[in-house]
Amino acid sequence: MKKYKIILFICLLVAQSSWLQAQELNCKVTVSKDQLQVNDQKGATQIFDEIQNVVQEFLNNRRWSNDNFSIEEKINCSLSIILTKATANGDFDATANFQVRRPIYGTGYETVLLNYVDKSFNFKYVTGTPLVYNENSFNDNLTQMLAFYAYVALTFDYDSFGKMGGTNFAQKALNVVNLAQSVGGAWAPTNNDIRNRYWVSENLLNQQLQPLREGFYTYHRLAMDNYASNPAGGRKQITEYLNKIKEVSQSRPGQVWYRLFFEAKSMELLNIFGDAPLDERKKIAPLLSSLDPNNSEAYRKLGK
Repeated sequence: MKKYKIILFICLLVAQSSWLQAQELNCKVTVSKDQLQVNDQKGATQIFDEIQNVVQEFLNNRRWSNDNFSIEEKINCSLSIILTKATANGDFDATANFQVRRPIYGTGYETVLLNYVDKSFNFKYVTGTPLVYNENSFNDNLTQMLAFYAYVALTFDYDSFGKMGGTNFAQKALNVVNLAQSVGGAWAPTNNDIRNRYWVSENLLNQQLQPLREGFYTYHRLAMDNYASNPAGGRKQITEYLNKIKEVSQSRPGQVWYRLFFEAKSMELLNIFGDAPLDERKKIAPLLSSLDPNNSEAYRKLGK
Protein backbone atom coordinates (compact mmCIF):
# COMPACT_ATOMS: atom_id res chain seq x y z
CA MET A 1 0.00 0.00 0.00
CA LYS A 2 2.86 2.34 0.88
CA LYS A 3 4.42 1.65 -2.52
CA TYR A 4 1.24 2.75 -4.33
CA LYS A 5 1.04 5.95 -2.25
CA ILE A 6 4.61 6.82 -3.27
CA ILE A 7 3.80 6.23 -6.94
CA LEU A 8 0.66 8.36 -6.66
CA PHE A 9 2.65 11.15 -4.95
CA ILE A 10 5.25 11.13 -7.74
CA CYS A 11 2.52 11.26 -10.40
CA LEU A 12 0.94 14.25 -8.67
CA LEU A 13 4.30 16.03 -8.54
CA VAL A 14 4.86 15.42 -12.25
CA ALA A 15 1.36 16.65 -13.08
CA GLN A 16 1.81 19.73 -10.92
CA SER A 17 5.19 20.49 -12.52
CA SER A 18 3.65 20.20 -15.99
CA TRP A 19 0.79 22.47 -14.94
CA LEU A 20 3.13 25.12 -13.54
CA GLN A 21 5.42 25.08 -16.57
CA ALA A 22 2.82 25.12 -19.32
CA GLN A 23 3.98 26.89 -22.45
CA GLU A 24 2.85 30.47 -22.97
CA LEU A 25 0.79 30.33 -26.15
CA ASN A 26 -2.55 28.78 -26.96
CA CYS A 27 -2.56 29.47 -30.68
CA LYS A 28 -5.08 28.11 -33.17
CA VAL A 29 -3.54 27.85 -36.63
CA THR A 30 -5.48 27.50 -39.88
CA VAL A 31 -4.12 27.17 -43.41
CA SER A 32 -6.41 28.10 -46.30
CA LYS A 33 -5.75 27.16 -49.92
CA ASP A 34 -8.93 28.74 -51.29
CA GLN A 35 -7.01 31.66 -52.83
CA LEU A 36 -4.21 29.65 -54.43
CA GLN A 37 -3.57 31.21 -57.83
CA VAL A 38 -0.60 28.94 -58.59
CA ASN A 39 -0.57 25.42 -57.17
CA ASP A 40 2.08 23.04 -58.43
CA GLN A 41 1.38 20.69 -55.52
CA LYS A 42 -1.99 19.49 -56.81
CA GLY A 43 -2.69 15.99 -55.63
CA ALA A 44 -0.50 16.50 -52.56
CA THR A 45 -3.12 18.20 -50.40
CA GLN A 46 -1.76 16.56 -47.22
CA ILE A 47 1.07 19.11 -47.26
CA PHE A 48 -1.36 21.87 -46.27
CA ASP A 49 -2.62 19.95 -43.23
CA GLU A 50 0.97 19.15 -42.32
CA ILE A 51 1.99 22.83 -42.43
CA GLN A 52 -0.97 23.70 -40.21
CA ASN A 53 -0.08 21.06 -37.63
CA VAL A 54 3.67 21.75 -37.66
CA VAL A 55 3.20 25.50 -37.25
CA GLN A 56 0.67 25.09 -34.44
CA GLU A 57 2.87 22.64 -32.56
CA PHE A 58 5.91 24.90 -32.98
CA LEU A 59 4.12 27.92 -31.51
CA ASN A 60 2.37 26.09 -28.69
CA ASN A 61 4.94 23.50 -27.60
CA ARG A 62 8.00 25.73 -27.38
CA ARG A 63 8.71 27.82 -24.28
CA TRP A 64 9.25 31.47 -25.26
CA SER A 65 10.04 32.84 -21.80
CA ASN A 66 11.35 31.81 -18.40
CA ASP A 67 8.01 32.47 -16.72
CA ASN A 68 5.66 29.74 -15.56
CA PHE A 69 2.12 29.78 -16.94
CA SER A 70 -0.88 27.85 -15.72
CA ILE A 71 -3.28 26.50 -18.34
CA GLU A 72 -5.68 29.37 -17.60
CA GLU A 73 -2.92 31.96 -18.06
CA LYS A 74 -1.96 30.92 -21.58
CA ILE A 75 -2.15 33.67 -24.18
CA ASN A 76 -4.98 33.04 -26.61
CA CYS A 77 -4.11 33.81 -30.20
CA SER A 78 -4.82 32.70 -33.74
CA LEU A 79 -2.82 32.57 -36.94
CA SER A 80 -4.66 32.34 -40.25
CA ILE A 81 -2.37 31.59 -43.20
CA ILE A 82 -3.92 32.23 -46.62
CA LEU A 83 -1.86 30.60 -49.35
CA THR A 84 -1.67 32.27 -52.76
CA LYS A 85 1.12 30.25 -54.38
CA ALA A 86 2.55 26.76 -53.87
CA THR A 87 5.42 25.43 -55.99
CA ALA A 88 6.57 21.88 -56.44
CA ASN A 89 9.88 22.54 -54.66
CA GLY A 90 8.16 23.78 -51.51
CA ASP A 91 8.04 27.54 -51.91
CA PHE A 92 4.85 29.15 -50.60
CA ASP A 93 3.52 32.69 -50.91
CA ALA A 94 0.85 33.70 -48.43
CA THR A 95 -0.71 36.42 -46.36
CA ALA A 96 -1.30 35.92 -42.67
CA ASN A 97 -3.55 37.34 -40.00
CA PHE A 98 -2.21 37.08 -36.45
CA GLN A 99 -4.58 37.96 -33.62
CA VAL A 100 -3.81 38.09 -29.90
CA ARG A 101 -6.51 38.29 -27.21
CA ARG A 102 -6.77 38.46 -23.47
CA PRO A 103 -9.69 38.09 -21.03
CA ILE A 104 -11.11 41.08 -19.18
CA TYR A 105 -11.11 40.57 -15.44
CA GLY A 106 -14.40 39.41 -13.94
CA THR A 107 -16.17 38.97 -17.29
CA GLY A 108 -16.48 36.41 -20.05
CA TYR A 109 -15.25 38.97 -22.57
CA GLU A 110 -11.96 38.77 -24.46
CA THR A 111 -10.39 41.95 -25.80
CA VAL A 112 -8.25 41.93 -28.95
CA LEU A 113 -4.72 43.15 -28.20
CA LEU A 114 -3.35 42.78 -31.72
CA ASN A 115 -4.88 42.12 -35.12
CA TYR A 116 -1.92 42.11 -37.51
CA VAL A 117 -2.09 41.41 -41.24
CA ASP A 118 1.20 40.26 -42.77
CA LYS A 119 1.09 40.54 -46.55
CA SER A 120 4.48 38.87 -47.04
CA PHE A 121 4.15 35.57 -45.22
CA ASN A 122 6.38 33.72 -47.70
CA PHE A 123 8.28 30.59 -46.75
CA LYS A 124 9.75 27.28 -47.85
CA TYR A 125 8.54 23.98 -46.44
CA VAL A 126 9.17 20.41 -47.59
CA THR A 127 7.09 17.60 -46.13
CA GLY A 128 8.65 15.95 -43.09
CA THR A 129 10.88 18.93 -42.30
CA PRO A 130 11.10 19.72 -38.57
CA LEU A 131 11.00 23.36 -37.50
CA VAL A 132 14.22 24.09 -35.63
CA TYR A 133 14.74 27.50 -34.02
CA ASN A 134 17.90 29.01 -32.58
CA GLU A 135 17.37 32.51 -31.21
CA ASN A 136 21.00 33.45 -31.87
CA SER A 137 21.05 32.77 -35.62
CA PHE A 138 18.86 33.02 -38.70
CA ASN A 139 17.15 29.70 -39.25
CA ASP A 140 14.69 29.99 -42.12
CA ASN A 141 11.95 32.43 -42.98
CA LEU A 142 9.11 30.34 -41.53
CA THR A 143 10.60 29.75 -38.08
CA GLN A 144 11.86 33.33 -37.99
CA MET A 145 8.37 34.72 -38.68
CA LEU A 146 6.77 32.43 -36.11
CA ALA A 147 9.31 33.41 -33.46
CA PHE A 148 8.65 37.08 -34.26
CA TYR A 149 4.90 36.55 -33.80
CA ALA A 150 5.45 34.71 -30.52
CA TYR A 151 7.57 37.49 -29.04
CA VAL A 152 5.21 40.20 -30.28
CA ALA A 153 2.28 38.33 -28.70
CA LEU A 154 4.14 38.23 -25.39
CA THR A 155 5.01 41.92 -25.70
CA PHE A 156 1.40 42.99 -26.13
CA ASP A 157 0.10 40.64 -23.46
CA TYR A 158 2.66 41.65 -20.83
CA ASP A 159 2.22 45.35 -21.70
CA SER A 160 -1.49 45.00 -20.97
CA PHE A 161 -0.82 43.70 -17.44
CA GLY A 162 2.15 45.87 -16.44
CA LYS A 163 3.46 49.22 -17.65
CA MET A 164 6.07 48.45 -20.33
CA GLY A 165 5.92 44.88 -19.03
CA GLY A 166 6.74 43.33 -22.40
CA THR A 167 9.99 45.20 -23.09
CA ASN A 168 12.14 42.08 -22.76
CA PHE A 169 10.06 40.36 -25.44
CA ALA A 170 10.09 43.44 -27.68
CA GLN A 171 13.89 43.23 -27.53
CA LYS A 172 13.72 39.57 -28.52
CA ALA A 173 11.43 40.44 -31.44
CA LEU A 174 13.97 43.06 -32.55
CA ASN A 175 16.71 40.44 -32.37
CA VAL A 176 14.66 38.19 -34.66
CA VAL A 177 14.33 41.07 -37.12
CA ASN A 178 18.02 41.95 -36.99
CA LEU A 179 19.06 38.36 -37.71
CA ALA A 180 16.77 38.34 -40.76
CA GLN A 181 18.02 41.62 -42.24
CA SER A 182 19.96 39.88 -45.01
CA VAL A 183 16.71 38.41 -46.35
CA GLY A 184 15.26 41.89 -46.95
CA GLY A 185 11.60 42.21 -47.84
CA ALA A 186 9.31 42.55 -44.82
CA TRP A 187 12.35 42.35 -42.52
CA ALA A 188 13.92 45.51 -43.94
CA PRO A 189 13.39 49.22 -43.07
CA THR A 190 11.74 50.05 -46.37
CA ASN A 191 9.50 53.09 -46.70
CA ASN A 192 7.31 51.21 -49.18
CA ASP A 193 5.62 49.25 -46.41
CA ILE A 194 5.49 50.90 -42.98
CA ARG A 195 3.38 47.98 -41.70
CA ASN A 196 6.03 45.32 -42.18
CA ARG A 197 7.72 43.32 -39.43
CA TYR A 198 10.68 45.70 -39.19
CA TRP A 199 8.48 48.71 -38.44
CA VAL A 200 6.33 46.81 -35.94
CA SER A 201 9.49 45.97 -34.02
CA GLU A 202 10.86 49.48 -34.37
CA ASN A 203 7.67 51.07 -33.07
CA LEU A 204 7.61 48.83 -30.00
CA LEU A 205 11.01 50.13 -28.88
CA ASN A 206 10.87 53.68 -30.24
CA GLN A 207 11.37 56.02 -27.27
CA GLN A 208 9.14 58.68 -28.81
CA LEU A 209 6.27 56.19 -28.94
CA GLN A 210 6.81 54.92 -25.39
CA PRO A 211 3.76 56.81 -24.02
CA LEU A 212 1.58 54.64 -26.28
CA ARG A 213 2.91 51.43 -24.77
CA GLU A 214 2.59 52.88 -21.26
CA GLY A 215 -1.01 53.81 -22.02
CA PHE A 216 -1.68 50.28 -23.24
CA TYR A 217 -1.46 49.23 -19.60
CA THR A 218 -3.84 52.01 -18.55
CA TYR A 219 -6.34 51.03 -21.24
CA HIS A 220 -6.43 47.36 -20.27
CA ARG A 221 -5.48 46.91 -16.62
CA LEU A 222 -6.99 50.11 -15.23
CA ALA A 223 -9.86 50.93 -17.60
CA MET A 224 -11.06 47.65 -19.11
CA ASP A 225 -10.43 45.34 -16.14
CA ASN A 226 -12.49 47.70 -13.96
CA TYR A 227 -15.00 48.71 -16.62
CA ALA A 228 -17.85 46.49 -15.41
CA SER A 229 -17.82 48.16 -11.99
CA ASN A 230 -16.95 51.68 -13.16
CA PRO A 231 -17.86 52.31 -16.83
CA ALA A 232 -17.76 56.12 -16.54
CA GLY A 233 -14.28 56.00 -15.00
CA GLY A 234 -13.15 53.52 -17.63
CA ARG A 235 -14.33 55.73 -20.48
CA LYS A 236 -12.55 58.70 -18.91
CA GLN A 237 -9.24 56.83 -18.80
CA ILE A 238 -9.69 55.58 -22.36
CA THR A 239 -10.46 59.12 -23.56
CA GLU A 240 -7.27 60.36 -21.90
CA TYR A 241 -5.34 57.64 -23.69
CA LEU A 242 -6.90 58.56 -27.03
CA ASN A 243 -5.84 62.16 -26.47
CA LYS A 244 -2.32 60.92 -25.76
CA ILE A 245 -2.36 59.04 -29.08
CA LYS A 246 -3.42 62.26 -30.79
CA GLU A 247 -0.60 64.20 -29.13
CA VAL A 248 2.06 61.64 -30.10
CA SER A 249 0.72 61.27 -33.65
CA GLN A 250 1.07 64.98 -34.26
CA SER A 251 4.81 64.80 -33.66
CA ARG A 252 5.28 61.29 -35.09
CA PRO A 253 2.71 60.83 -37.88
CA GLY A 254 2.35 57.73 -40.02
CA GLN A 255 3.53 55.13 -37.51
CA VAL A 256 2.30 51.53 -37.70
CA TRP A 257 1.38 51.58 -34.00
CA TYR A 258 -1.72 53.70 -34.66
CA ARG A 259 -3.01 51.25 -37.26
CA LEU A 260 -2.30 48.26 -35.02
CA PHE A 261 -4.21 49.83 -32.16
CA PHE A 262 -7.32 50.83 -34.09
CA GLU A 263 -7.46 47.67 -36.18
CA ALA A 264 -7.66 45.80 -32.88
CA LYS A 265 -9.91 48.24 -31.03
CA SER A 266 -12.29 50.02 -33.42
CA MET A 267 -15.32 47.80 -32.73
CA GLU A 268 -14.58 47.74 -29.02
CA LEU A 269 -14.39 51.54 -28.88
CA LEU A 270 -17.70 51.82 -30.71
CA ASN A 271 -19.31 49.52 -28.15
CA ILE A 272 -17.72 51.27 -25.17
CA PHE A 273 -18.73 54.77 -26.19
CA GLY A 274 -22.05 53.62 -27.61
CA ASP A 275 -23.17 53.27 -23.98
CA ALA A 276 -22.04 56.79 -23.05
CA PRO A 277 -24.39 59.78 -22.59
CA LEU A 278 -25.07 61.78 -25.76
CA ASP A 279 -22.92 64.77 -24.79
CA GLU A 280 -19.95 62.45 -24.18
CA ARG A 281 -20.51 60.70 -27.51
CA LYS A 282 -20.58 64.04 -29.32
CA LYS A 283 -17.18 64.90 -27.87
CA ILE A 284 -15.51 61.58 -28.55
CA ALA A 285 -16.82 61.05 -32.11
CA PRO A 286 -14.63 63.68 -33.83
CA LEU A 287 -11.55 62.54 -31.87
CA LEU A 288 -12.02 58.94 -32.94
CA SER A 289 -12.72 59.98 -36.54
CA SER A 290 -9.50 62.00 -36.71
CA LEU A 291 -7.41 59.17 -35.26
CA ASP A 292 -9.03 56.35 -37.22
CA PRO A 293 -10.33 57.80 -40.51
CA ASN A 294 -10.95 54.32 -41.95
CA ASN A 295 -13.89 54.02 -39.55
CA SER A 296 -14.91 57.67 -39.45
CA GLU A 297 -18.45 57.04 -40.69
CA ALA A 298 -19.14 54.60 -37.85
CA TYR A 299 -17.69 57.04 -35.32
CA ARG A 300 -19.75 59.92 -36.64
CA LYS A 301 -22.90 57.96 -35.86
CA LEU A 302 -21.89 57.96 -32.19
CA GLY A 303 -22.69 61.66 -31.97
CA LYS A 304 -26.22 61.29 -33.27
